[in-house]
Amino acid sequence: MIVERKIKVVTEQHNINKPAAQEGYPMKEWTVELYILDQDGKERPARCFTKVTYNLHPSFANPVQTFNDPPFKCTNEGWGEFEMIIDMYTTEKGGKISIAHDLNFQQSEYENIHTITFKNPSQALQQLLRETGPLPSDEERKQKKAVDGGSKKKRPYDIERMADGLTKLGEDDLLQVIQMIHDHKDDNTYIQNNLDAGEFSVDLYTLPDNLMKMLWDFLANVVS
Repeated sequence: MIVERKIKVVTEQHNINKPAAQEGYPMKEWTVELYILDQDGKERPARCFTKVTYNLHPSFANPVQTFNDPPFKCTNEGWGEFEMIIDMYTTEKGGKISIAHDLNFQQSEYENIHTITFKNPSQALQQLLRETGPLPSDEERKQKKAVDGGSKKKRPYDIERMADGLTKLGEDDLLQVIQMIHDHKDDNTYIQNNLDAGEFSVDLYTLPDNLMKMLWDFLANVVS
């Protein structure tokens, strides 16, 4: 699953009453903040990131600055313009997204919008991303749920009861279910298997009918 979101980087700057470090270039105080935009284009706290690191010009005494809370406000003083790299981190393994930001003093305030992608986000990250809009799989789930609801009498399984039954399985039975899903899934099946975190997740609405029947029969035998 690929999820796209828009990130807004907001920069503010103004002159400060300090001696110029470079003749002809007044000293500035500047601030950079980072937001995520929702489906209506409104700024929202970028809670999908656990931290944001700003890689400043190497002439700064502290050129690598990290912030852990939205809007990840980075404030510094200086006289020169430069391009910085902003690293945004999620809880995913290898979950770093980087963008380049041009710090300049042409305007007192300006905004830059970047489109970024999240590849196969975990269930926890998916929930955070849903705060700013639906995910690509949501519409498919909604459509399939409507189909299931409209033809429930014709189907020998109930997805809601199946989801509840899966939460009651012991470790051995869960491993058997996971193997069953791996063996009989199709190209439309959405699963995520994070071995390092010990996490396996599956979207039941994306399973083929034959696999759903197998799981339903299995649960009927092991869940009282």
